[in-house]
Amino acid sequence: MKSYSTRAIALLGAALLAASAAACSAGSGTTPGSSPGGDQSLAVGLVAEPASLDFTTTDGAAIPQVLLGNVYNGLVKQDETGKIVPDLAKSWTVSPDRKTYTFTLVDNAKFTNGAAFTAADAVFSINRVKTAWTTSLKSAMDVVSAAKAVSPTELQVTLSAPSNGWLFRMTTRVGAMFSQTGIDKLATDPVGTGPYKFGSWKRGDSIVLQRNDGYWGTKPFFNQVTLKYFKDPTALNNALLTGTINVIGTVQAPEALTQFTSNSKYQVIEGTTNGEVVLSFNNSRPVFKDIRVRQAIRQAIDHKALLDTCFAGRGKLIGSMVPPTDPWYEDLTGVAPYDKAKATAALKAAGAAGATLRLRLPTLPYATSCGQVVKSQLEQVGLKVTIDQLEFPAAWLTTVFKNADYDMSIIAHVEPRDLGAVFNAKYYTRYDDPTLVSLLASADSGDEAAQVDNMKKAARRISEQAAADWLFLLPNLVVADKNLTGLPTNAITESFDLSRLARS
Repeated sequence: MKSYSTRAIALLGAALLAASAAACSAGSGTTPGSSPGGDQSLAVGLVAEPASLDFTTTDGAAIPQVLLGNVYNGLVKQDETGKIVPDLAKSWTVSPDRKTYTFTLVDNAKFTNGAAFTAADAVFSINRVKTAWTTSLKSAMDVVSAAKAVSPTELQVTLSAPSNGWLFRMTTRVGAMFSQTGIDKLATDPVGTGPYKFGSWKRGDSIVLQRNDGYWGTKPFFNQVTLKYFKDPTALNNALLTGTINVIGTVQAPEALTQFTSNSKYQVIEGTTNGEVVLSFNNSRPVFKDIRVRQAIRQAIDHKALLDTCFAGRGKLIGSMVPPTDPWYEDLTGVAPYDKAKATAALKAAGAAGATLRLRLPTLPYATSCGQVVKSQLEQVGLKVTIDQLEFPAAWLTTVFKNADYDMSIIAHVEPRDLGAVFNAKYYTRYDDPTLVSLLASADSGDEAAQVDNMKKAARRISEQAAADWLFLLPNLVVADKNLTGLPTNAITESFDLSRLARS
C-alpha cells in the first residue's frame, strides 16, 4: 500500500503554523476555541457574482471561488504549489493496483447544522455527484464503482480502473462534502464543515460569510468577510482607495496598478493562475468545421499586441490549455505564429473571406477589452465580426455555455487541469475529436510518465487542430491593505482561501 500521509500532514502542519503565527502577530487570543481576530471584519472586492450558490446544478467558477475551502471542505485539497494535501481526510493509502483508496478521516468535524461529519457523509457526497449533480463536471465521478463507510472515520473508495485524475478532482468542487440533512437549500443556504458559514446574500451587491466558531481546524482570523461585486474595474479600484474594501481579489484594470504600487498603504501581489483566457470557437458551426478557418483565426491574432493593449502586458502567452504550473506544460505559442498574410490567404482558400462571425462576450472587463482587439485584428484579414454583450453570469451561461448559441466567445477558464473538460463534444465548445479522447484516456490510466507524455500530446493536439485560440494566461494580481497577511502568490485552485488571511 502506498501512503501519502506523512509528507502531506507535514505540509498541512506548516500551513497551519503560518496561519497561527499570522494570528498571533495581530495580538489575538491563541487559546483553543478562542476567536483569533475578535470581531474584526474584512471586505474583498470581486468581479463575477455567482448566479446561484449551488455548484451541483449551476456551472461557473464564481460559486466555488466563494464556497470551496471556506464553507465546504473536501477530503483533500491543493496547497499553493499544487500538491494534494489532507483536509477532512487525515491520511490515505492506495492499493497496488491503484484502484482502491482508503481514507482515514478527522473525528471532530461538524457541519454548521450541528451534524457530525462521518464516512457515511463522504459516501453520500460521492454518490450524490453521480445521481443528483447536473453539471458537466459530474463525469469526474464516473470512474467510482463503489464507496463504503468501513467505520465512522474510515472510507474506502474503489475505482473501476486506475485514474490519475480522480484524486486530483477530489480537490475541486466535485470533492465537496455535504451534510445528508443539509441539501434542501443549496442554492441559497449552503451547509458545510468549513472555517466559515454562509451569512447572507444581497444579490447584485455582496455575499457575507461568518466565522464558524465550531470549526474543527484552526479558526480564521476574521469573524466576518464580505465579498463585494463590481462590474466596473474603476469602481473596484476606487472601493479600495476609499476604504470600502480591503482587498481587490481579481484586478481587472492592470494599467491602473501604478496608483497602488506608488502608495505605501497598499501591497501588490503578482503570481500565476490556471485562468486561460480562451477565444472559444463553436466547433459545431459549419464555418469552424474547416481547420483552415480555425488556424487562420489563430494566425490573424497578434497575441503580444493584444496582451499589451487589453491587459497592460500582464499575463503569459501559452498557446494551449496548459498553464506553467502543470507537470505537462510546454510553450506552444510557436504552433500558430502571427502571420496576417497567411491568415488572409487561408481564409480565401477556404471560401470564408468576408464571412460574418458573431462574437458573444460576457460583461467582464477583460472580455470586453480583449474582444475589441480580436474584432479589429480579424477584420484586418477579411472577416466581419459583430459583438454582442451578454450579462454575466446568467445570460452568458444560458446563451453561450448551455445553448451554444454563438460563433465565438471570450472567457477565462479557471478550473484546474480542465483541458478534457473544455474540449469535448458535450461542452459548449462542441469539440469532437476521437484522437483527443484516446490521448486523455491513456493519460488518465497510465503511470506518471505516461500521464505527462499523453497530456503533452493532448495539449499539442488541440493547439495544432486550432480547437480554440488561447489569448493569454491571466496573472494573479491582488492589491490589498499593507497590513493584510496570508494572501496567496499563485491562484491555482477554484477557491479564494479566506481562512489564511489576517492582519499584522
